[in-house]
Parts: sequence; structure tokens; C-alpha cells
Amino acid sequence: MDPRLSAQDVIRCDLCKDNVVQNYCDYCHVKLCKLCIGEHISDEYDKHKIVPFQQRKSTLIFPSCMKHSKETCKLQCMSCNNSICAKCSILKEHKDHNVVDLEDSYNSKKENIKKDTEEIENVISPTYEEIRKALESQIASLDGEYEKITTIMSKQGEEWHKEIDRAIEQMKNEINEIKVSHRDILMKHLKEIKQIESMIKENLSILKDLQRESNIVSRIIEYKSRNNELGKLPPKIHVTAPTFCPRPVDRIEAKKLIGSIKPLTSTTIENGYTMKKQRGSSRELLDTPVVINTFNTGYTNLKNVSFYSEQEIWASARVSEIKCFNIKGNAINAIKTRSGENPNDIAVTSEGCLLYTDWELRTVNKVVNGQIEEIITLQGWIPSNICVTSSGDLLLEMCNDDESHCKVVRYSGSVEKQTIQNNENGKPLYSGDYKIKYIAENRNLDICVADLAARAVVVVSQAGKLRFRYTGHPSKENPFKTRGITTNSQGQILIADGGSLCIHILDQDGHFLSHIDNRMFDDPNGICVDTLDNLYVTEYNTGDIKVIKYLK
Repeated sequence: MDPRLSAQDVIRCDLCKDNVVQNYCDYCHVKLCKLCIGEHISDEYDKHKIVPFQQRKSTLIFPSCMKHSKETCKLQCMSCNNSICAKCSILKEHKDHNVVDLEDSYNSKKENIKKDTEEIENVISPTYEEIRKALESQIASLDGEYEKITTIMSKQGEEWHKEIDRAIEQMKNEINEIKVSHRDILMKHLKEIKQIESMIKENLSILKDLQRESNIVSRIIEYKSRNNELGKLPPKIHVTAPTFCPRPVDRIEAKKLIGSIKPLTSTTIENGYTMKKQRGSSRELLDTPVVINTFNTGYTNLKNVSFYSEQEIWASARVSEIKCFNIKGNAINAIKTRSGENPNDIAVTSEGCLLYTDWELRTVNKVVNGQIEEIITLQGWIPSNICVTSSGDLLLEMCNDDESHCKVVRYSGSVEKQTIQNNENGKPLYSGDYKIKYIAENRNLDICVADLAARAVVVVSQAGKLRFRYTGHPSKENPFKTRGITTNSQGQILIADGGSLCIHILDQDGHFLSHIDNRMFDDPNGICVDTLDNLYVTEYNTGDIKVIKYLK
């Protein structure tokens, strides 16, 4: 075996190829052993920079001056954006120019390169990877989504076939009934005609008998003619058979009756993607959170809040009207639900469209330019709480009619993509009753549900596998009554507690971090965060929305 080769794969000298490397020429970028150093620097001793191999590339190689060949450029003229030597710096052409140390510029640029590298590795590249995976997932699910649409169309076609067959059968039955009536009329008239014919035959027989006995005077004298009576024809019965008047088959109208296909729409949304947060930009919790803003909504029984921007903060209560406020608390818009009932929950899409769940109509509705569109209609289930995911999907929590089962369903538009209901052992993840179950998606794509009836926060992975349950903190004596839930850019989970009138803060793995004290709130309910991670808390009794700063 060649002794130069070993399992350790030792680095060898670039000149002799045999000896182990001990030094490095920072100028030529050549690996050297002790014996080869003299040979390497023999051509031009001054230019070579020999350093221990462990310190390779630590010596700065400054450029040579273009004007003063024996000088090295160790300055940078910021005005000209050129590297210059000390002699150049005193020349007239650089007089009054901003000249700085080139090594300082180098170190600053190198620090920028380090930051750019970290940003690309930790932010930009993962963001594009996430976008790519989301697009690949959308593409992979296209066949299934479109198959669901064609299945619905086929079912609609089958229903129309049934209705057409039913209508034709009904018309055939009507024709048969009319035919029976037609026959009855004609049979009755036929009977009348036959009776007259019988009378005519009887009269004719009498006349023939009289002719044979023409010598009996008395009988001939007694004869009275009935020809006038029998010759008077009865009214003619004319019955017109029904006719079928088929309508021309209009393909366009037929298609309209069956339904319509909304055309494919493709829009380019500026700032539609969100860059991932720098992994190193963790923020600590404030020792004492502070209320930085409070405004009153005019509601009593205030429930939900959803932040889109400082000009669009939506709030809802136990009334049919959903209001939009700006950060100053001025109401700038209002929407009334179609059913006239209060919405169970509200959310806002990345495009700024309001979503709300209507328990009366069993729909999820989208408000676009002031117009309400039904995007999801349920049968046998009642929609409750909702959130919009980072990918634009909807997570909808719902309860069945007899309040025995609850589940979370993921929708892409109006197409059902995923159902989360039971754990790996087939047991329900969530309580079955209709009590509120606020829902939120975390940065790691976990799905967090605040289950009031179970007095627990149930967190599952994106695939629906149970990760953990949080049932409150032992420092709180009152029962853990979960209400609103939200997550922030740090991956922390925040839960409103109606029992202890406080906010619990957990990390993404369910470990307790802190409370936001109960002295700040009067019956906290719905919560959300803004783009700076400030917490918005609705107060059920007062109708106030409080904005809390809790991160440094």
C-alpha cells in the first residue's frame, strides 16, 4: 500500500507531494512543508507571506499601487472609490477627498459579507425553500382538487338526469290519464249512438211487419212516423288529443341551469410572500409588560379581533355587525352578516379580505370589496373558529349537529384538504361540545387549538399528530378557561385565560415562559398580534381593545 495514503487522508505539501503540510503562503495560496519553504521564496522573498498552516489566509494581501509600483495600497479614497497608497493620498487629485484605512474598509466589508451569508443561509434561502415546497405541494395536490370538482359536476349531472327522468315519467303518467278520459268521452258517445241505432232497428222491424200485413186497415191507420225523430242527428262529440310541445334544446341555457364554472384567476400580489425572520433575532420577554394603546369598540360582549394593518383592525361581538378600526380607535368600516346573527369568529387573509363564520347559515364567508361571498357551506356540521395559515389555507374548527364530535378541517379555497379529529389511538383530540375552540397556526406549522370545554391547549403537527397538551400553570388557583389563542414571530404561543384573567405565554414546545398579569385585563377574550408582535386583547365586558407590549 502507498505510504502516502492513509485512513486519515493527511494534507500533503503542494511542492514535494510527500511531506505533511506545516505552513502556508498567504500570497500564493500554496501549502508547504518546512523543507520546501526555501525553494518557494527563492524567486522573490519580500512578496511571500509564510504563516503556520492553521493561520492560513489570515494575512491581508494588499494591492500594489498602479502609480507607485513599489508601494502597497493601504488606503481607500471613498470619493473616488479606489485603493491608493500613502504617496497617492497627498497628491492634488485626492486633496480634500475622504480617505480611510483600507484594512478598516476590508474588515467592514468582510463583516457585511458575513452578515449577508448568514442572511442568505438563515433567511433568504429558507424562505425560497418554503415557497418552493408550498408550490410543489400545490402542484402535487392539483389532480386531487380538480378531481373533486369534476366529481361534484358528475353528481350534479346525475341529479339533473334523475330530475329529467322524473319529469318525463310524470308527463307520461299525465298523458295516460288524459287518454283514459278521452276514451271515456268517446265510449259514452258511442253508447248513445248504439242506443239510437237499436231504436232505428226496432222501428224498421215494425215498418216491415206493417208492409207484410197491409190489408189490416186499423193497423195502417194507427201508424205514426218516427222518421223525423230518428232523423234528427245527435250533437257530434269532437275530442282533440293533447299535443306535446317540446322546447328546443338550448345548450347554453342548459349549461346555466346545471351550474357555472368560475374562471381560473391568476394575480400577482406584490409583497405576497413574507421573508422568514432572522433565526438569531430572538427577543426576550419584558419583565413588566405595558399597555401602549387602548380604544373602545362601542360593543358590549366583545369577542374577536384580527389585525391586518394599523388602518384595518377588525372586531366582532355578539351582534351581527363586524367593525373595522384604525389604530386610533376610529371606526372606518362595518359589515353585517347575511343571517343577521353574530359571527362565531373572524380572520383576515393576506390580501386583506375579511373572513367570518356564520353558525346560522353554516357557512364561511369572504368579504371582497364590501360584497359577501360564501366560500364554504357545511352540512351536518356547524362552523366555529377559523384562522388563515402562512400558505393561505384555512383552518376551520367545527362541531357536528348533536355536539358529540369536533374536528379541524384544512381548506384550500373551498376544497377540503385535510381533517384532524383523532389521535393515533383513534381517540378524539378535542372535546365534543360546541364551546369555543380558538385556533392558530404557529411558525413551525403546528396547529394550536384552545379547547375551552377540555380546559386545555391541544397542539398537533402540520400532519395532525399530537405534539402536546397544556392544561394551565400550577401558580394559578382558578380553573384554566381557554379563550383566544395566537402565535408570534418567535414561535411563542399566547393564550387568553378567562379563569385567571391573564395571558399565558408558552414556547413552541409547550414549555411555560410567563404570564401577562391579570391586573391589566377585565375578562380577556379574543387575541391577536400585529407585525411588531404587540398583543391585541379584547375585553368581553368593557368592549375595549388593549394593545400590550411584552417583548423587548
